Amino acid sequence: MGTEPTVDVDRSDPEYRRWLNEAVRKVQADANRSADTHLLRFPLPAEWGIDLYLKDESTHPTGSLKHRLARSLFLYGLCNGWIRPGKPVIEASSGSTAVSEAYFAQLVGVPFIAVMAKSTSQAKIDLIEFHGGECHLVDRSDEVYEASARLAEETGGHYMDQFTYAERATDWRGNNNIAESIFAQLRLEPHPEPAWIVATAGTGGTSATIARYVHYMQYDTRICVADPENSCFFDGWMRDDPDAVCDSGSRIEGIGRPRMEPSFVPGAIDRMMRVPDAASIATVRMLDGVLGRKAGASTGTGLWSALRIVAEMREAGERGSVVTLICDPGDRYLDKYYSDDWLAGERIDIAPYRAVLESFLAGGPWTG
Repeated sequence: MGTEPTVDVDRSDPEYRRWLNEAVRKVQADANRSADTHLLRFPLPAEWGIDLYLKDESTHPTGSLKHRLARSLFLYGLCNGWIRPGKPVIEASSGSTAVSEAYFAQLVGVPFIAVMAKSTSQAKIDLIEFHGGECHLVDRSDEVYEASARLAEETGGHYMDQFTYAERATDWRGNNNIAESIFAQLRLEPHPEPAWIVATAGTGGTSATIARYVHYMQYDTRICVADPENSCFFDGWMRDDPDAVCDSGSRIEGIGRPRMEPSFVPGAIDRMMRVPDAASIATVRMLDGVLGRKAGASTGTGLWSALRIVAEMREAGERGSVVTLICDPGDRYLDKYYSDDWLAGERIDIAPYRAVLESFLAGGPWTG
């Protein structure tokens, strides 16, 4: 009997490999140029013995927490061979991820299309276009998935799909992820291992990264995820229901989803809070008065929950530290969360929550 012929197909492409190597170098060089973000102290009465910190992710080159995610997603897509020269990258987004991905698409020289709901702030749309991206707007936030997949098929491009790949693209064991950075910056603080880290969830990738790192490093830190109104994450977590959905989209841009996203990892999380939108907005306005920093309302969602935890620790006589995040800058939302006319149009009354915050920070009990 003769031997069967060996079937040998070589698809290596030296020109593509040179392009790929240069694209990866450019993305990694961006990380080298960008110094780590600051960890800010939120002033609390010294006698409480509790330190509250905010990891200021708004200082990234594209102004939000999503810069880390976009960098990881681009490296993941490039190294998997999914992103190709001349072919567009398409993303479903509520805005900030698209801003950051438009930046990296321009950096490596590929077209970018952001698929977003029409309710996305004009400031975010302007930033995406500033970085060379194109915006494809749909009526509802739950329409972004199908529209993105369709555009990728029609153009031959790559649908990045942050809601599936966010938790896979980031190395949660270290490699300068956000969790590793937080613990390194706390090393010389009075309470270097925080009692709680509070995150908010859009994809779920950040909370998954922080929780996995904490477990991997065997820290006792617990993870809380704060969820806004009109998001299914809290209900899905409570019912252990991966198919949970809700009918309307979140008013807090960047967090909250109408379905349980694949990158949200409920089993890694210790605690969740559902925070009223009015509380989120009241808190982020308070932050502007305390630190002189305007931030997006998702920051308020996390900070409200962190302050609630601080109140519990204070009541129990516990000392320690709590960490939450500044997710993005408030100048993207001046016509929304910082506009009294917008609040009136949405019938949002922040006064009761503002009173809770003012009383608590003056030394009174937490009543929210």
